[in-house]
Amino acid sequence: MDQRSEVSVRPSASICIPLFQKVDYIGRTIESALAQTFTDFELVVLDNACTDGSSAVVESYDDPRLRVYRHTETVPMIANFAAAVAATRAPLVKVLMADDLIEPDALARQVAVLEAEPEVAIVSSRHHLVDDHDRIIARDRTLRTPDLVGRQGRASVVRRVVRHGGNPLGGPGNMLFRRSAFEQVGGFPTDAPFVLDVALAVRLTTVGDFYGLPETLSRFRLASGSESAAARRRNLRAQRAFVRGLRRDHADVVRPGDVVRGLARWPLTWLRHHVIMSASTDPDSRAHRAAARVLAPRARRSS
Repeated sequence: MDQRSEVSVRPSASICIPLFQKVDYIGRTIESALAQTFTDFELVVLDNACTDGSSAVVESYDDPRLRVYRHTETVPMIANFAAAVAATRAPLVKVLMADDLIEPDALARQVAVLEAEPEVAIVSSRHHLVDDHDRIIARDRTLRTPDLVGRQGRASVVRRVVRHGGNPLGGPGNMLFRRSAFEQVGGFPTDAPFVLDVALAVRLTTVGDFYGLPETLSRFRLASGSESAAARRRNLRAQRAFVRGLRRDHADVVRPGDVVRGLARWPLTWLRHHVIMSASTDPDSRAHRAAARVLAPRARRSS
């Protein structure tokens, strides 16, 4: 893995961006990271042997907080994510997808929580859904129920995920976690990229608490053409398998009522996934506009 630069001082927090073929977005993602009001951080970009011009965009930034690594050959997604975290040096780490955005106060708000709450392993927030042009499609997604706001233990988090059937916790950009907890649980799960974020969050609750901020601190990109029909089916199967695994592996806290509610909710989970993927099309297309209209209203809190 090639490295561009090195800074000797160990920062308080790290943002790492695993990058692969995101030439249209990576500049905006980097700029959102560098615009943080919290200043004691580093930004690490791990270029997964991009061939689309993304590398040139990254190399155009000259900022002492930025360190760039590059794989000589493309590696699998989870391996790239793990290598990105390994390249960071701070005790607190945020993994930011290469097409997502974070708000200027994201690090400041989340670092403050982890400094004040030593038993918390991971803090998350809400996010907006945005299209290719950064226009907001849906506001304030995830963490929509009281049992995910504030400091919560493993039982609350697992039960809510089982009831929800999807990911009510947020994407990677929503989260900031302790490196020590990440290393203690063995890092990222290695078998299901689609549920990587929620799987890591649940895994971290086995060694520390979860903290949900009822603020919107990131923007999740619904990039055009981000998922094919075959991938959609595969990802839905992975999501169901993950929830079944939670019911098995956390049987000590999952109640029969949680399982029943999750099964009853599955048609809504299936529909929500398809609507969101329909929004991942050309922002000027009919399918995108129809999906955006469905997503725009604030969803009711689920039981």
